Amino acid sequence: MSRVAEHAGAAPAPPPLRRNRDFLLLWSGSAVAIIGSTASTVAYPLLVLAVTGSPSAAGLVGFVVLLPALVFQLPAGILVDSWNRKRVMMWCDGLRAAGAASVVLALLLGELRLAHVMVVGFVEGTLTVLNGLASTAAVPNVVHPSQLSAALAGNEARGRAATMIGTPLGGILFGVGRAVPFVLETFAYLVSLATLLGIRKDFQTARPGERAGAGPSGDAAKESRRTRVRRQAGRMAEGLTWLWRQPLLRTTALLVAGSNLLFRALFLLMIVLLAEEGAGPAAIGVLVGVAGGCGMLGALVAGRIGRTLRMNSLVIGANWAWALLMCVLAFGGGLWPAAIAYTAMWFVGPIWNVAVGTYQLAVTPDGLRGRVLSASSLLANGALSLGALAGGLLLDGFGVRAAAAVLAGWMVLMALAATFSRPVRRATMTAITAPAEPVPAPAEPRRTPAGASGAGSDAPR
Repeated sequence: MSRVAEHAGAAPAPPPLRRNRDFLLLWSGSAVAIIGSTASTVAYPLLVLAVTGSPSAAGLVGFVVLLPALVFQLPAGILVDSWNRKRVMMWCDGLRAAGAASVVLALLLGELRLAHVMVVGFVEGTLTVLNGLASTAAVPNVVHPSQLSAALAGNEARGRAATMIGTPLGGILFGVGRAVPFVLETFAYLVSLATLLGIRKDFQTARPGERAGAGPSGDAAKESRRTRVRRQAGRMAEGLTWLWRQPLLRTTALLVAGSNLLFRALFLLMIVLLAEEGAGPAAIGVLVGVAGGCGMLGALVAGRIGRTLRMNSLVIGANWAWALLMCVLAFGGGLWPAAIAYTAMWFVGPIWNVAVGTYQLAVTPDGLRGRVLSASSLLANGALSLGALAGGLLLDGFGVRAAAAVLAGWMVLMALAATFSRPVRRATMTAITAPAEPVPAPAEPRRTPAGASGAGSDAPR
């Protein structure tokens, strides 16, 4: 055994996460913010429908709120890797609170307009993307490496619990008063901002040539606008390029995209199936609630499973579990088998998310985490959008049962792809035993002085 290993082995164990003050502040503040954000996401379409009476306007606002998750992912990754992540999150919370407060004020004055709601919704959606990337990228700098899996499992449980609370709360509070959900949202972001102010640790490692959290260097400040645009475009591509060059991360990102195509279509399919069986809206709410509870259970055991199972077993096993449950849903012959299979699929999701997320954060250099997270999120969110479109086309063209069979066949293909993937089969480590040192980031290319030949040609080589 090397001296380094001996020294590492003799190091005292880190305190448990429940005694990690900074992590608890980050965790709890984000939980409150997610509750407020989820409640407002439900309330925005209700508000527009109540004010305008137009379902199309309500749908347009819902689209605008979610649009930044597609169009702003990659630019947000650059900002998260370039700026002080804690300050980014603080600005996001402050500006989101101001946006929600402006809706409250407009309602109280009787001056709310559709354009106002759309602008606030788009800005809040953009800031939420930026905040989420910064928060996730910060976790490895707040917890000990051995606790990363447990921390992500806690975040997974937090997100699911907060969504379960915020979704019905948004509708209930809107029934109390149109402005009430947005009062809650404003308060939630201010609470999150207060918790960030209490965190002592930096959310990123020091960048080369600057202090942690410092601004751009003098050379960068002197760059011409064209040079900056080229440099930022190159930096945006670095996340995608780096992700694509990591065989296991590339494969799991594609598997996530493939399964997300199914899950978004499946949600629509279950709504139509329940309606055809004569179940009312309450039954749909109960199904989503029970499925969310299964997701919570999965999140609670995800950390332990991630520490126990090898990555190849977990990736292959999760995809086959989804495939078999999808076959039960499609060919089980009734509403109850379909409902049970659907809720069971939610149990597997958090286990997959925590294991793959832990491995990704562990091997990604800190200076690239924002861009790599944004690249993988773009693939995942893009697949969700396509899945919603594909699900509607399948249901319109073939009906519920045939559409379910098509989705089952798709998931079997995904499971086969995972099984025969060479990078997956070779992944014999657990997520928590990923390399202690992240895979090196691309070397920073040398820049020529401004105005010289080739200035700004600093895309990754």
